[in-house]
Amino acid sequence: MTDQAKRDELRAKIEAGEQRNADRTMGDYARDASEKATAFVKEHPLAAVAGVAAVGLAIGAMTRPGRRAARTAGRKTSAFASYAAELGMAYASGLFDAASGAAKSGGEKLEDFGEDMAHKARSARRTASHSAGDAADNLRVIGRKAARQAGRTLRDARSRIGK
Repeated sequence: MTDQAKRDELRAKIEAGEQRNADRTMGDYARDASEKATAFVKEHPLAAVAGVAAVGLAIGAMTRPGRRAARTAGRKTSAFASYAAELGMAYASGLFDAASGAAKSGGEKLEDFGEDMAHKARSARRTASHSAGDAADNLRVIGRKAARQAGRTLRDARSRIGK
């Protein structure tokens, strides 16, 4: 395969990839990310719960009730663990709900942004097309004037030569 053929093949692959990306909206990307996150949690539930519990414990330790519970942990170790786990799960549930809402909101905002950009691109294309049409009209007028002037000059020259 020649170098030119390789370049043409690579260029065709790049153009096909760009077309696939152009056909997708930001909402599609946000939906894919949400689906992948859900799939990960379904495939690895223990890892997800452990991560949520760790984050919950860390957040719980930073709150006043969590610190109070940590001070009394010597007397009530099982109560603290239960409380921390419950707090962690509640916090994680809230985080998951917030993340889900944020992903949906972000996807909608990105989709709106994409639509706005597409509208502006179409508007710019219309403006450029209109300007090109105006320029073409002006060139036609200038060409006609030049042709008339050249015709007049030629007629004048012929009439002077014929005399």
